[in-house]
Amino acid sequence: MAPIERYLATLDHEELYVRRGPRSGLFTIVAVHSTVRGPSLGGCRLWSYADNRAAVRDALRLSEGMTYKSAVAGLALGGGKGVIVRPPGLVLDPRLRRAALLDFGDTVERLGGSYVTAEDVGTATRDMTVIAQRTRHVSGLSRRAGGSGDPSPFTALGVVHAIEATCERVFGSASVRGRSMSVVGLGHVGLRVARLLARAGATLVVADIDRAKRDEARALGARWATPARAMTAPVDVLVPCALGGVLDHDSVTQLQAPAVAGAANNQLASSDVAQLLLDRGVVWAPDFVANAGGIINIAVEFEPGGYDPARARMRTREIGDTLRRVFDTAAVGATTPLAAAMSVARENLAA
Repeated sequence: MAPIERYLATLDHEELYVRRGPRSGLFTIVAVHSTVRGPSLGGCRLWSYADNRAAVRDALRLSEGMTYKSAVAGLALGGGKGVIVRPPGLVLDPRLRRAALLDFGDTVERLGGSYVTAEDVGTATRDMTVIAQRTRHVSGLSRRAGGSGDPSPFTALGVVHAIEATCERVFGSASVRGRSMSVVGLGHVGLRVARLLARAGATLVVADIDRAKRDEARALGARWATPARAMTAPVDVLVPCALGGVLDHDSVTQLQAPAVAGAANNQLASSDVAQLLLDRGVVWAPDFVANAGGIINIAVEFEPGGYDPARARMRTREIGDTLRRVFDTAAVGATTPLAAAMSVARENLAA
């Protein structure tokens, strides 16, 4: 991974709150990028960072991405993100994990509703139930508790629609049958994406840092590879579904896939990588468009009449149409899909 100094984050936010939890001793971070369209919504990421600056950078970049994700999708929500920083090598036993979640809940409550949390990498629906003991500004609670439950199935569904739209742009057909795809990251979302693609007839290469996931590869009939090899595999579509920053000035020059569409947030190490992708003839689906299914699903919780999964699925299918609009705008303007998606987002923010 590139050093923190090479890919910094811009501070263009309404709020950045860093607090050490009194129960756990762990740092909790919340970045609120924008509340222009509504309260900032973004997941709580529980992750280990070798450098605390990287944790702050994650919160800053991810919250900004959430602003654009909600705006492009036309949601009445802003962008925020939460991070619980787990020191390298520290094992969170159940007691310490619960303490960290309660500390994070207190942090959310102190922001007075400008930030609404949800699950993210390292957290799950059950964790939202713990956080909800300290704040009411929580979404994605279990169906039994009146929430929308685990958003990852909707994120995965939206990513598949985005892959179809990308295939249509590159190959002239939205069908993934017979297409080769490299899925990097078999977490909550990545594994679901891989299963949906396999069911639709795609040929898969899969990778994860957890070698125990090789059993999942066998079940999918997929070829296993290391993450580094999967990133540069000679496939039709690269599907990054792990952490962000995987597309940088070094990795893009090694890509063999003519298309990239996946679930990972902040796939570009910096915005100028979008132009590098375009110059190399690689069609990239902006991540904040492709992976919006989860937040679309959660947004349905806030609609009159409460949560309806059928309505959430219908809205998630619209991701493909949104991406087609982005690609068309980019083509007409001879610009990158990133610039086109940002243009759509800014129009909606201005409105």
